[in-house]
Amino acid sequence: MSDQLRDDVRRAIVSPVVSEKSYMLVQAHNQYTFRVLEDAHKIEIRQAVEELFDVTVTDVRTVAVKSKPKRRGRTAGTRGGWKKAIVELQPGDSIDIFEGS
Repeated sequence: MSDQLRDDVRRAIVSPVVSEKSYMLVQAHNQYTFRVLEDAHKIEIRQAVEELFDVTVTDVRTVAVKSKPKRRGRTAGTRGGWKKAIVELQPGDSIDIFEGS
């Protein structure tokens, strides 16, 4: 795999989603939630997570999070939509950034 392609695969993951629901998924089902690029597909997400965190991925689910209307005084606008990936890991694997201290 060339260096340019490897960088493109890592680019698929934007950031982890830190919320109560994502932590409940980690504890109950060993599933981790990430914000990903809009055009990233499941195979790219799987490769990126496996390469970045040295774990084995068993399942990837993606969700398109819809944009939401927002107001601030008279000004109306929308919060942009984004894409979320829920990644299930092999039993025994974990990702340290989600572990509380």
